[in-house]
Amino acid sequence: MKSVEKSAKTVDEAVELALTELGVARDRVDYEIVEQPTKAFLGFIGGKLARVKVTVKPDDVVPTDHISAETIPADPVEVGMEFLRKICDTMNLSVTITKIPSDDFVTFSMKGNDLGSLIGKHGQTLDSLQYLVNLAANRDSSERVRIILDVEDYRKRRADTLTQLALRLADRVKRSGEKIALEPMNSHERKIIHIALQNDRRVSTYSEGNDPYRKVVIALKK
Repeated sequence: MKSVEKSAKTVDEAVELALTELGVARDRVDYEIVEQPTKAFLGFIGGKLARVKVTVKPDDVVPTDHISAETIPADPVEVGMEFLRKICDTMNLSVTITKIPSDDFVTFSMKGNDLGSLIGKHGQTLDSLQYLVNLAANRDSSERVRIILDVEDYRKRRADTLTQLALRLADRVKRSGEKIALEPMNSHERKIIHIALQNDRRVSTYSEGNDPYRKVVIALKK
């Protein structure tokens, strides 16, 4: 049985404090007066507060309307989904969002008309939006989740484009002998370049610079 002790100027006030903490109505508890209040001598010497012990009645179920929302942990994936929907609504975009779970992350795949504004140049807007969605999803969650945003399979098309670019530039490095630095990319896109050329026996790749200007360099192996 759950119980609390509370003190206040009067017995009724102490009981009300206990009811608030327990989240139950008065008819769902029993209480005992631990100490009666006494008036202070001359208004300030020796007075005592009322103290009560309030106990929830056995086999009593607290109604759900008394359960604080803070006691029910929100699903971070659903929080991120709701955050993304609100952004799309604010932008007056008609979007269908599908959750695609995997072992390490959850993809929010977005489809609809005129969604180019969500992508931006080289996916920069999409990356910024993805950062905000992850921030919102994990803000109050004890278990961190990773959410990837995709628009009309942009991520796959971008990966294919970067892979082909890496192969072409590697051939150029082999012919000229000069290293080539690509434009600044985020960590995910830099990884695509590294993976595309990791089995090439004649060239190597490495990253240089600091985010957000960090970029991949393709060079001949020594």
